[in-house]
This record gives sequence, C-alpha cells and structure tokens, in this order.
Amino acid sequence: MSFNVAIDGPAGAGKSTVAKSVAALKNFIYVDTGAMYRAMALYFLRQGIDKTDENAINAVLDKVEITIRYENGAQQVILNGENVSGLIRTEEVGNMASATSVYKKVREKLVELQKNLAKKADVIMDGRDIGTCVLPDADVKVYLTASSAVRAKRRYNELKEKGTACDLDEIEKDIIERDYRDMHRENSPLKQADDAVLLDSSDMTLKEVVDTITAMIDKKQGA
Repeated sequence: MSFNVAIDGPAGAGKSTVAKSVAALKNFIYVDTGAMYRAMALYFLRQGIDKTDENAINAVLDKVEITIRYENGAQQVILNGENVSGLIRTEEVGNMASATSVYKKVREKLVELQKNLAKKADVIMDGRDIGTCVLPDADVKVYLTASSAVRAKRRYNELKEKGTACDLDEIEKDIIERDYRDMHRENSPLKQADDAVLLDSSDMTLKEVVDTITAMIDKKQGA
C-alpha cells in the first residue's frame, strides 16, 4: 500500500521547496503538479492560444502528452517527448498556468496522471487541490501558507539572485490576484481540506517547516 502526502497552499508559500526536501528525507517520490500545469501552459503559449479561450484550449488537449520521469532523483517534465523542465519557471508560463488551470478539461487530463502516480508509489504532491480533489484519502495533508508580503519578498529575492529586474509591489499584486483566481475558480478552488493541518510559514525557516511535516509523517507511520 502506497503512502501519500498532500501539500496545498497559495502561490509562493514554498510548497515545492518543502515537498522536495521532505521527499528526499523520507525517500518518497516528489510529484510537482504545478510543473504539469506549467508544461500544459507552455504548450498553449507556443500555439498562440489566448488564455481566455477555453474552447480553443479544449480543442488541443488531445495533442498534449505530459509525462514525468526521474533522473538522479530529480523530476523531469516531458512535454510531447521534449524535456521542458528548464523552460516552465518563467512568470509568463506561471500566469498562463494559473489562468488555464481553472478549466475542467485541463484539470481532468492532469489529475488522472497524478492519481495513477500516487497509486504506484509513496509520493508527496503539492498543488492547489491535492488534499481536496486529487488525493482526498492522503495519509497526511498540510495546508502551507504565508502572508502575501512574505511570499512576495521571497519571490523578489529569488528573481534578484537570478539578475532579473523586478518590482516588489508588482510581485505582491500579482500574488494577491493569483490567490483570488485560485480561490474563486469554478473547478477545484484552492481551499484547506477539512482534515488538513494549517501551517503558516511566515515566521518559520525552511528547516522548521520540513521538520514539522516530517514529524507528522513519522507519527502517521508509527516511526
């Protein structure tokens, strides 16, 4: 029987970084569901499809194949045979992913893949609706959040380190707008599962968050 961990929360809460760290400690497979939506978004951008044109997006879904493979423990995202792992972390792709992930057909296609992965192995997944929709029976559920100001500052520092010009106020504005979209979308809105543990990382270090979640898993496993 596989052991599943679900981490949900808003953009910029550190879900991916935390999930990767916990997966490494517990020898679980880390499934970055956001990367799948980003790969899909990259395809839409390449096709020149407007993010508001749901019919056009639905029309090309059958032409999109997204798979995941692991090389040296790292997740590689494959879009129609091409490794796009290094191409999907831009703001443009992120905004397209946020806008198009609300569409029912997009979610259905990717959720099926995510569920199949979880049946086969011990996984830790992060996203917006893992504990509520993708893995409702997950053994451990966490809702990881932080204030919009803290999340914006983290993102600002990441971009500055990469030498990317950015504006802190604009980043926070984008985060707040993305939160609203994610929480008010018709299909699988972002919300805390009834049985998820709320973890606010605003004043926590990465290690403190990782240690907290790891302890939750150990307790559930009876370690």
